[in-house]
Order: sequence, then C-alpha cells, then structure tokens
Amino acid sequence: MKDILKPIIVLALICLLVTASLAYVNIKTAPVIKAAEEKAASSARHEVLKEAETFERINSLKLPDGAVEAYKGNDESGYAIIVKVKGYGGDMKLMCGIRHDGTMEGVKTLTHNETTGIGSRVVDNNSKYKESFAGTTAGEYRDIDTVSGATISSKAYKKGIGIAFDAFKAIREAEHENAE
Repeated sequence: MKDILKPIIVLALICLLVTASLAYVNIKTAPVIKAAEEKAASSARHEVLKEAETFERINSLKLPDGAVEAYKGNDESGYAIIVKVKGYGGDMKLMCGIRHDGTMEGVKTLTHNETTGIGSRVVDNNSKYKESFAGTTAGEYRDIDTVSGATISSKAYKKGIGIAFDAFKAIREAEHENAE
C-alpha cells in the first residue's frame, strides 16, 4: 500500500506546485499584458482615424453581431470600430476607422491566425489588399476583389469591413434618434 501511495502523493505535490507557480505568474503578468493591449488598441485607433486626438468608448448601444467595441473620435472625426470574424485559420480581429461621412479611412489587423504567406497576404498591415478599402463606403467595399489563393481569408476580411459599416450605421441611427 505504501508503494502505491508514495508516488501518488509526490505527483499530487508536483502538480500543486506547478499550478501555484502558474497562477502566481498569471497574477503578476495580467496587469502588464492588459496595459500593453490597451496601449496597442489606442495606437490602432489613432492609426485608422488620424484626425481624432481622443476617443470615447460607445457603451450605450447594442452593436451588430461581430462588432466587439466602438469608439467615437473627438470633433466629429469619425468612429473606430473593432470587429471579430472567422477566417481560414481562426478568428481575426480588425480595427476599422470610418469617417463621419461614412468613408473608410483605414483598417488595421489586431490579431489573426491566417496561414503565413497565403492568408497573411490579406491581413498583414502592410498589404495592398488592406489599403484598397481606404476611401470606400458601405456600397463600394463589396466591389474589391479577393486575393487569389486566399479566398476564405479575403471573404472574412471583407465580411469584417461589412460588420464595421453595419455598426457605423447603427451608431449614426442611434445618434440621430437621440438628437430628436
């Protein structure tokens, strides 16, 4: 009986020690990771909507499915909208900047799991595909062709752009209703 209990107790203690160590590391690094994510998101908002100096989060509105967060830029500059869509390799998260007049100013990929060299041609932040959406409106973005060999990623990216335009429309309608 002793021969059976001794290895069980040793393994249980090892598991307890490893679990406690991981929990401690998580507690210590979580605030640092959160601060880094907030800084990256703030930088992305300024990148996709250059005219805005400050942003205010829009909390009082139910956003369309796929829209994660929305921010209003100061001085009626526009909106920064975060969307999440399923691509070929998993979820991709995009930050879309839409000017007050309804034109897309810029798009930045926040996260993705697309295949390197194929799907990543769509989501890389220096891709020509991403740049092709700048200046488009809700009626024009659909005309942009997909990237050959990365059709699923391209369609997901375009779907994300559509969700951002839907969120923009919902925000503008809510603002219009509140103004009346």
